[in-house]
Amino acid sequence: MNFEGALGQGLFVAVPFVYVMGLLTAATPCVYPLIPITVSIFGAKKAARKVDAAKLSGLYVLGIAAMYTGLGLTAALTGTVFGRVMANPWIIGVISLVFVALAASMFGAFELALPPALQSRLSQVGGQGPLGAFLMGLVAGLIAAPCTGPVLAALLTYVATTKNLLVGGSLLFVYSVGLGTPFFLLGTFSVALPKSGPWMDAVKSVFGILLLGTALYFLKDVVPALRAPLVNSWTFRAPLLAAAAVGLGLGAIHLSFSGGALRAARKGIGVALAVVGGYGVAASFAATPVGAAGAQLAWVKSEADGLALARKLGKPAIIDFGADWCVACKELEHQTYPDPRVTRALDRFVPIMLDMTQASDENDALQAKYGVSGLPAIVFVGKDGQVLKAPRVAGFVPPEQFLKVLDQVQ
Repeated sequence: MNFEGALGQGLFVAVPFVYVMGLLTAATPCVYPLIPITVSIFGAKKAARKVDAAKLSGLYVLGIAAMYTGLGLTAALTGTVFGRVMANPWIIGVISLVFVALAASMFGAFELALPPALQSRLSQVGGQGPLGAFLMGLVAGLIAAPCTGPVLAALLTYVATTKNLLVGGSLLFVYSVGLGTPFFLLGTFSVALPKSGPWMDAVKSVFGILLLGTALYFLKDVVPALRAPLVNSWTFRAPLLAAAAVGLGLGAIHLSFSGGALRAARKGIGVALAVVGGYGVAASFAATPVGAAGAQLAWVKSEADGLALARKLGKPAIIDFGADWCVACKELEHQTYPDPRVTRALDRFVPIMLDMTQASDENDALQAKYGVSGLPAIVFVGKDGQVLKAPRVAGFVPPEQFLKVLDQVQ
């Protein structure tokens, strides 16, 4: 599974996934060796009581969280601008190439690292004590930048396309907690951490595979050949999962590209199988389900025409605000609306779909009129023509949950 695919499965999947990514980031060579040094500098291990050590360690983690959560909120707030840029195939291509380059660095093609002098200066910001611990947490992201950068790039890109402050802040906070967990444990309980070794290269290989899968996921909306074969069924996913398992067995993670041509070839084949298998499984969830009846929905593309039709038929209306660059919008289109149960339930509505991809005064006015601040958004209009304050939908919801929302509209 890649970043984009996992994050698109909802918060119940995204939250633990992002936490694990933070934890794995702490195990990379950019961060791991700094943990005992940093903890000793801000004084957590020297605290007389465990409660004091826990406070210092907790403040350090909160410092990390403040830094990354701020980035998440900024990405969410600027999501509309970011999303419009992301609608450009050339931009998507460039970002995908960046992910490929970052993946190459994870596999050892080249090293990303801050200058040692800068690392040393940053690691001593604030000194000892509560304030020092918090300030050091704030700059910890800079120290860890070479290894957190690939993960943050994918995470912030997803958050920006959702334009959801709650999701953006929450995911970056959870990622920070994952990254800070080893610091907290060592600072509070003096836990003995495993020694650095080859296992850290395995962690970097995990990130490399995820980043390559994410690059493919981004490209699928502009490269039809990546999207056309996808089928939303477990029959389609089974051989892909088998291919990914074979790739892992061949050495996608535990082998390195050094040590001879045969070893490198085995590693390369393993990585390719793991990436293709993981991408195919994750991306298949965004494809139209087999046997779905969603194509039968006749969406009205004009707000005025749709509301006029609703008044004529005496039906409530559902207004979907979406955009081509909006990941969660595509999930609604491919997973929720095609569900036969949802299609039947929408028979009593006039469905209106408004395209917010391009910036315009008309689109801005429509979003302001209905109080829409982020995409996707679903607003309901009653039979009397009044806009309902509740229920409303913000973000992706699966078919079962969406059916419950529809039941609330009379």
